[in-house]
Amino acid sequence: MIIGILKIFATLRSSNMIVNIPYGKTSVSLDLPDDRVVAVLQSIDFNVRLDEKRIIQDALDNPIGHSRLADLSLGGRRVCVVVSDYTRATPNGILLPPIIESLKEAGVKPGEIKILVAYGLHKPAPRELLKEFLGGEVMEELEVIEHDAESERDLTYVGMTSFGTRLSINRHIIGSDLIILTGLIEPHFFAGYSGGRKSILPGVAGREAIFNNHSYKMIMHPLARYGILKGNPIHEDMVEAVKMIKREMYVVNVAIDKSHKVVGAFAGDVFEAHLEGVRFLDRYIKVKSPMRADIVVTSNGGYPLDRDLYQAVKGMATGELVVREGGVIVIFAECIDGIGRGHEEFYWLMAEAKSPEEVLERIRREEPIKDQWEAQILARILRTAKVILVTKNIKHSVVEEMHMIPASSPEEAVEEAYRIAGNKPNIIAIPEGPYVIPYVEG
Repeated sequence: MIIGILKIFATLRSSNMIVNIPYGKTSVSLDLPDDRVVAVLQSIDFNVRLDEKRIIQDALDNPIGHSRLADLSLGGRRVCVVVSDYTRATPNGILLPPIIESLKEAGVKPGEIKILVAYGLHKPAPRELLKEFLGGEVMEELEVIEHDAESERDLTYVGMTSFGTRLSINRHIIGSDLIILTGLIEPHFFAGYSGGRKSILPGVAGREAIFNNHSYKMIMHPLARYGILKGNPIHEDMVEAVKMIKREMYVVNVAIDKSHKVVGAFAGDVFEAHLEGVRFLDRYIKVKSPMRADIVVTSNGGYPLDRDLYQAVKGMATGELVVREGGVIVIFAECIDGIGRGHEEFYWLMAEAKSPEEVLERIRREEPIKDQWEAQILARILRTAKVILVTKNIKHSVVEEMHMIPASSPEEAVEEAYRIAGNKPNIIAIPEGPYVIPYVEG
């Protein structure tokens, strides 16, 4: 066996393609054989020449389906600006200042503006991390509130959606006259796309609402996938949730490229501006694959999305789109936070089961269970393919207990992938991971 593997690597070294894979704040170089790589699927170059700040200001000056923030008569009105948490690469440092300046032009005083961090069910950030992703000036000037989906006293019930979601929302949303939703528009593995309505549900919703929106049945729906909005029950439930909140709303969303630079901004009506952003992104990130591959090599897009294993399931779900049944997904994720801050249940859901099928059956039978959707999607993927996780920050034994295969280096991962897939596998590389939506026609 060892001699066979050495022969494989001799072939690899003879004619190589170097693929750079994001890993944390850096990248790793992966040697792949030219004659086995059928495609390297990447987003189309956005080719944007405008300065990032100019892009955002242009969006604020030319809103979609709404007046300019600066032109609204907001004196004496209470404003809540909803921001994404630390797992997202939202460029708050350049996004929030022009929004706040527009509010001041409209007559809003700093004391009338609240920043609400939309954690959903994620664990709150330590103060230093909060300062890192919000910016020190924002924290010094404005009141910052961290959403807690478990805190009943901080929630207000607003009604039930047609999907049976009993919607409770952070009381600061209900107590505001204007709500501004900010964040990224990027592919999402069951909501279709992030941004817009997602800042409300799950962002600032209560635990019960999040569990219903992310239920076993909703996650298993065939249209609850990357890049799909029409007919996606999770997206449609989120839209209903936003419409139930009888407050004036505004959105300022951005799109970023592989280097996390702003390439598009969309402001105005919550639904119209968000959909315009989705249409913009679709032109660049939906990439046709020539086939399903024996081995798919991907990432979780680097920092901050690859800071834990919980989030890294998103990159695996990207690989799922183009891997053949019985194939291998190799994912690179730094996982500096290990399995994930406050996501121990994700580990136990996987580790206590004897198989992926047992994970799915337990969730279906016992839901709601914290972190069930991440475990459900990982188990679904593992029914189709083997997953090799490349990280130095999670013990190999833990990865194995979660039904995956650990690797500490690119070489180790490729060696193991070849052992599973055979000596002459077809390989597809998706360096950007969940920031690209690959598809196979037919």
